[in-house]
Amino acid sequence: MRAGLRSAGAARSALALGALTVAVLIAGCGGVEAPDLFIVTRSGSTPQARLTLLVNEEGGVTCNGRAMSQKLSDPQIVKAREIQEELLKPSASRLSLAPRPGSVLSYYVRDESGNVRFSDNSAGQPAVFHKLQLFVLQSAQDVCRLAG
Repeated sequence: MRAGLRSAGAARSALALGALTVAVLIAGCGGVEAPDLFIVTRSGSTPQARLTLLVNEEGGVTCNGRAMSQKLSDPQIVKAREIQEELLKPSASRLSLAPRPGSVLSYYVRDESGNVRFSDNSAGQPAVFHKLQLFVLQSAQDVCRLAG
């Protein structure tokens, strides 16, 4: 009976070691992804208006569903984090601003605290919306290699 207990204990130890090895291999192979800062969906009346821009905390960018090999520069990452922090209050309150006549671009932004909707010419935009519009334009051109 004693031999049976030893072999059962050895089997449990081998199983635990195997599970630990698999966990280490998964973690070492990029199993952890950086959290997203925000996702912006831009639409509008111009041919280049349509854009979905996903930005993660490490500067990774996905443009219209394509992960880009070029990441944001360090100053761009700082700007993205600043925008995310400034979006917390409007996003949590789900701020939605109507477009005025002549609007060209509309934005929908989602982050961990909620979402916002606005257009390029919406009245009453907080300063962060202007920062976000510029960030999206620059990222579309510099990282996504789109016309704008």
